[in-house]
Amino acid sequence: MTVLCLVELDAGGAVADASLRALTFSRELAASAAPEAPGTRPMSHRAALNPSDVTSDGLVAAAVFAPEAEVPAAALAAYGVTDAYAVESDQMSGYVPLAWARALAGLITVSSATAVVAAATDHGNEVIAHLAAILGASMAANCASAARAADGTYRLVRHRWAGSLLEDAVLDASPPGSPTSPARPGSPALPASPASPASPESPASPGLPALLTVAVDAVAATPAAEAAAIAVDDFRPELADEDLAVRATESAERAGGMSLATARVVVGGGRGVGGPEGFGALEELAGLLGGALGVSRVVTSQGWRPHKQQVGQTGTRISPELYLACGISGAIQHMAGCLSAKHIVAVNTDPDAPIIAHADYAVIGDLNQVIPALLTALRARSGLS
Repeated sequence: MTVLCLVELDAGGAVADASLRALTFSRELAASAAPEAPGTRPMSHRAALNPSDVTSDGLVAAAVFAPEAEVPAAALAAYGVTDAYAVESDQMSGYVPLAWARALAGLITVSSATAVVAAATDHGNEVIAHLAAILGASMAANCASAARAADGTYRLVRHRWAGSLLEDAVLDASPPGSPTSPARPGSPALPASPASPASPESPASPGLPALLTVAVDAVAATPAAEAAAIAVDDFRPELADEDLAVRATESAERAGGMSLATARVVVGGGRGVGGPEGFGALEELAGLLGGALGVSRVVTSQGWRPHKQQVGQTGTRISPELYLACGISGAIQHMAGCLSAKHIVAVNTDPDAPIIAHADYAVIGDLNQVIPALLTALRARSGLS
């Protein structure tokens, strides 16, 4: 079994934390498959070159939308990737969701993938949804675990209702190789039937891979026991004009710093900050800690900060090492977006605020006194005046 994983890079060119989790999920999925009899499916590029690499653990391939020289091969190999594909095109720059999906459709043939996986980030969910539409296949989103059974079905556990409910589901899919699979690398697929909505028992079209996204906080990023021998190849998809109609010319990360979804430190601000002018200190604090700024829903509703910075059920779900929540009461919708943080530190004047019950540490005090004192200490430690 080969699992093809869409790998996103952060602003510095490293593998995004959400994608490291998706790679861990992909490796576990590949290992869950029952060994296949020789000759039952086409061999992947790596398997054809090195048959000894094919084990009962399966194979993990990675699609990286970057030039070959910018593919973080060592990091991918550490997570068990045997084949990495550097996807680039003269027509494609930045984030182009439909073109990315078209490229993945081509890579399914090249890699002989039986499953395609991505992190359930904004990009991952959108691209896999486009891929499902291209192939006429079903997609299962926000998976916490997946295993391929001997009968070819996939037994899934999915997050529902912002992770407050776990759903047991079955996805019926079969290996590529039927007439419904992409005809050539980068070419449009001709689905045998229209795509149907995913449900716990909805089957994918025969001959199509399973399409899954991984709940970003459901799987810990864990390297493989041994780094894999990796091959990096250039892949240039064939794209039509309509594939390029929608593109992001400026990403939120480039416009506003580190990605909120993948930041290891998040400094959050709520109503208690007092107004838009109060976020300057929090932005500086986030910068000194190497993190990103997040806000509560009321802050965006008031127009103090943009929606892209909102943490919560209707915003971004985060899973940082540290979440420093300043002046945030901790409504249910907000906590649904931050409970996956490894450590929560709350700064609040109200000792009975709901967030205090979820915090590992709490500072009961005025953030207008606590934050300046913290900034002074961090500036001194960093040698800044």
